Amino acid sequence: MTDPQAEQPAAGGLTRRRLLFGGAVAGLGAAAAIGADAVLARPRADDAVAEPLNGSLTVPFYGAHQAGVTVAPQAHTTLIALDLHPDTDRDAIRRMLRVLTDDAARLTQGVAALADSEPELAVVPARLTVTVGFGAELVSRAAGTEARPAWLGALPAFGIDRLEDAWSGGDLLLQVAADDAFTVAHAVRMLLKDTRSFAAVRWTQTGFRRAYGSENNGTTMRNLFGQVDGTVNPAPSDDDFGDLVWCREGWLAGGTSVVVRRIHMDLDKWDRLDRGGREQSVGRYLSNGAPLTGTAEHDEPDFEATTAIGFPVIPEFSHVRRSRSENTAERIYRRGYNYDDAPTGGGISNSGLLFVSHQADVTRQFVPIQKRLDELDLLNEWTVPIGSAVFALPPGCAEGGYIGDTLL
Repeated sequence: MTDPQAEQPAAGGLTRRRLLFGGAVAGLGAAAAIGADAVLARPRADDAVAEPLNGSLTVPFYGAHQAGVTVAPQAHTTLIALDLHPDTDRDAIRRMLRVLTDDAARLTQGVAALADSEPELAVVPARLTVTVGFGAELVSRAAGTEARPAWLGALPAFGIDRLEDAWSGGDLLLQVAADDAFTVAHAVRMLLKDTRSFAAVRWTQTGFRRAYGSENNGTTMRNLFGQVDGTVNPAPSDDDFGDLVWCREGWLAGGTSVVVRRIHMDLDKWDRLDRGGREQSVGRYLSNGAPLTGTAEHDEPDFEATTAIGFPVIPEFSHVRRSRSENTAERIYRRGYNYDDAPTGGGISNSGLLFVSHQADVTRQFVPIQKRLDELDLLNEWTVPIGSAVFALPPGCAEGGYIGDTLL
């Protein structure tokens, strides 16, 4: 059937059909000029769906533990600390946690939050997880000071710290992570809508790793110094992982703790150090993360090995040596991310590490390690902690329950 509009005269007496035909001819001429095969072989939009996609992958929300602790680290994360409003009491905390739990459970499965005004943005979960942590003030308001673990509060003062209020403390922690930054941004907005009647944002920190698919699964991340970061890390499959990470008693049974440290890295100063000096300060080769006494990343360091003139191959001041303890209980489970913010003060970088670690007891596990690094770690010449916070992560919950119901 002929389209009557196609025969209507256009400007200059041409019909619409002739204009369309002429445009098609011109297009073929352009195709010939740049290579017709390249143009005609361009995939159609409906061909793209045949490719394997990560966006539909989900991580179960309900369970004995919160999902964001042991899942393979996603490419993007946003951590938000909030301060409770003065009038947010025990009942208000319960209402807030119920709403947060319900929306987090929906969003992590690719389902829009209840009051989501942009539900189309929730359909790509990309392994989204939402992890909720409690600061000392929230625990006290919810169940009294006697419910607070002894380790829940500010860390001891360390000599290397230059802490800023802008990155420290908080009553409530939300960690949102996914392999898609778009997914994280939308989930953060939905969850902050849930909390705004109960709490105000204290700080927000955004971090990243390599994009999904850029490296093989299980590859240890690198920080912005170029170092392989996190080689010696317990794995969920290890026999002692439960003892190192999960709390065993009271309302925190099945939960854990989280230490969040914002560590500024002076990349400009690091640039002036030669490669040998960088490797000596870390105690590992930059190429593959192997200890200076080995050839592969997971080789056990030999701290007794010496050079031909009697000096330790792995220096006493190296990061790998200072962070190691003969006490195997002094270990933590690390899940760090890089950050890269806009430069300030005439510099060309404002970057660093969002150090995130989980452990059953901060005082017994994290603090001894940090004390050794504080006393003698050459990396302190190029790094400085500028933010610090500690939270208790309650256990997971069953469907119909909510995060924190063991406390409340």
